[in-house]
Amino acid sequence: MPQGKPLVVPDDGLTTRQRRNQPVLAVHTGDGKGKSTAAFGLALRGWNQGWRIGVFQFVKSAKWRIGEQTVLERLGQLHEETGEGGPVEWHKMGSGWSWSRRKGSTEDHAADAAEGWAEIKRRLTEQTHDLLILDEFTYPINWGWVDAEDVVAALRDRPGRQHVIITGRRADPGLVEAADLVTEMTKVRHPMDAGRKGQRGIEW
Repeated sequence: MPQGKPLVVPDDGLTTRQRRNQPVLAVHTGDGKGKSTAAFGLALRGWNQGWRIGVFQFVKSAKWRIGEQTVLERLGQLHEETGEGGPVEWHKMGSGWSWSRRKGSTEDHAADAAEGWAEIKRRLTEQTHDLLILDEFTYPINWGWVDAEDVVAALRDRPGRQHVIITGRRADPGLVEAADLVTEMTKVRHPMDAGRKGQRGIEW
């Protein structure tokens, strides 16, 4: 896209402004590092635009707090106190689903994933968020915990102008086909290849 101009202008009857403001479904996939990091970076941009941000993590433990969560939740507090930016919600599978009345964790991860997806579909219908990040959502789809066709249909038919980012390896082909933006992270080199474990500020 030289100088930010598309190579092709579709004959869809829309103006440039209308086409620019269409909702985006993005998929960050591949074996390389940075899929979630890129999604959270986009959340920062969205917050700055006043968007309502919703993050739903489908694999990471509810007890494990990553750095981006702390930052975005602090920005959500700033919004509540000053009106700057937009509201932020952050949820994690299992006991981290704040709408669930269960206490503690559950061993039934499939049920947790299904519950999370049902809540997200409800929020899509109600247009609760301007940007939804479904972090590591490709895994419960691949494991059969969430139906891929249901996901594609719900995202394809979502009302309004809701942007959605899905991260994780081995994205379902139907999801890739439905997405407007697909980025595949390819690993060339990683510190772990040399026996170096994750470190603060890089991995969390």
